[in-house]
Amino acid sequence: MSVSGLLRDIEDVGRDTTRGGYSRFVFDSSEMALREWFTAEASRRSLEVEVDRNGALWAWRPGSSMTDAVVTGSHLDSVPGGGAFDGPLGIASSFAALDLLDARGFAARRPLAIVAFPEEEGARFGVACLGSRLMTGAISPEKALNLRDSEGTTFGEAAVRAGLDASLIGADHERLRRTAAFVELHVEQGRGLADLDQPVAMASSILGHGRWRLSVTGEGNHAGSTLMRDRRDPMVAAAGIVVAVQEIARRFDGARATVGRLVPVPGGTNVIASRVDLWLDARHPDDAVTAAVVREIGDRAAEIALGQGCHVTLTEESYGGTVHFDARLRDRVGAVLPQAPLLATGAGHDAGALASHVPTAMLFTRNPTGVSHSPEEFVEAADAEEGAVALAAVLEDLLGSDA
Repeated sequence: MSVSGLLRDIEDVGRDTTRGGYSRFVFDSSEMALREWFTAEASRRSLEVEVDRNGALWAWRPGSSMTDAVVTGSHLDSVPGGGAFDGPLGIASSFAALDLLDARGFAARRPLAIVAFPEEEGARFGVACLGSRLMTGAISPEKALNLRDSEGTTFGEAAVRAGLDASLIGADHERLRRTAAFVELHVEQGRGLADLDQPVAMASSILGHGRWRLSVTGEGNHAGSTLMRDRRDPMVAAAGIVVAVQEIARRFDGARATVGRLVPVPGGTNVIASRVDLWLDARHPDDAVTAAVVREIGDRAAEIALGQGCHVTLTEESYGGTVHFDARLRDRVGAVLPQAPLLATGAGHDAGALASHVPTAMLFTRNPTGVSHSPEEFVEAADAEEGAVALAAVLEDLLGSDA
C-alpha cells in the first residue's frame, strides 16, 4: 500500500476541532486507536507485534531471532493541534518500504523490526522521547512513573491502564544489544529540502535542547476589590519573563528559546492568579551556550518576579545534548542515496535518544510549507513515496549485508 493510502486510513483519528490539526497523546483513545492500526498493518504483512516494557510497539517477522536487527519506525503521538505527518509518516513509510522489499522478493540476512515509540512529543507527561529515554536508562523508572499530566494522572497509572506492568518499566539494555542499527524517517521540520528542491535528505545532527518549568508565585486575590498598588500578580511577572526569553535568546547566535505553554492557577477570569507556570524550550548546537541562555533567563526571571512582589523557581524537566549521528552509518546511507543532501535539525527525535547506544541515522521527507507542529505541516504524495523508496533502499543495503 502507498504511504498516502496508509495515512488516509488514520486521517480521522484524533482530529482536534478546537485547535485544528491533531491531538494524539500517549495512551489516550486516539493514540490507542493508532496502536490498533499499527498492529493491524503489521498483521497484514505477517508480522508479529510485541509491546516492550515501556510501551513501544515492535513488529517482527515470525520466528525472527530478534538479534543483530535493523530497526526502523518512529512514533504515533502528536503535539496539541499538530500536523498529520509528524510521527505517523515514519510509521507508514516503514510499512511501505517493507512492501517494496517484499515485492522484489528480497531475502534479508538480518531481522527487520518496525517500532512505534510512545510519548515522543512529551505532550501528555512533559518529557520528550520518554519511551526511548526509558529504554536507554536516560530517565529513571521512578521519575517517569511519577510524571503527571494536566489531569493529575501519573504516567504509571496511564501505563497500567494501557496494559503495561509498571514494575518492569525502565532500561532495556538487552533489546539495545540486539539492535544493529536504527533508521528513522521523519517529515522535515523546516525548509531545507524545499529550498534545495530535493525530496529526501539525511540528518547530520540534532540540536541540544531541553525543557524547563518556571513557577511564578504571588498572591491570589479578587480582580475587582484589589487595588493595582496592592497586587502581587504572577501573571504580570510571567508576561515580562516571556518577553525577556525572546530578548535574551536573540543575543546568542543560533539559539532558540520558546515559551509555548502558560498555565495560571486557579485560572479564573475575575481572579488574580496565585501561581503561573510557564514552560521554556531552549536549544543551541553548543550545550554550553544552551546552559548560558537558560542561566541568564533564570536570573532575569528572578529580577522580574521580585519587581512584582513575586517569587520564581526554575526546574529542569528534561535535557538532551547535541547529537551527531553515527558517521559510519551516515556515510553508508549516503552511498545508497548519493543525491540526498545532509541537513542538521533543530527538532528532537527518538533516533537522537538512541544515538549514544546504537548506530542511528535519519531520513527527512520534504515539507513544502516548512511548517511543523501545526496543521499547516504537509507532505506531497509523490514525496512521501520517494521517502519510502529511499528508506527501502537503505534497509535493503543494511539487511542484505553481514558487515
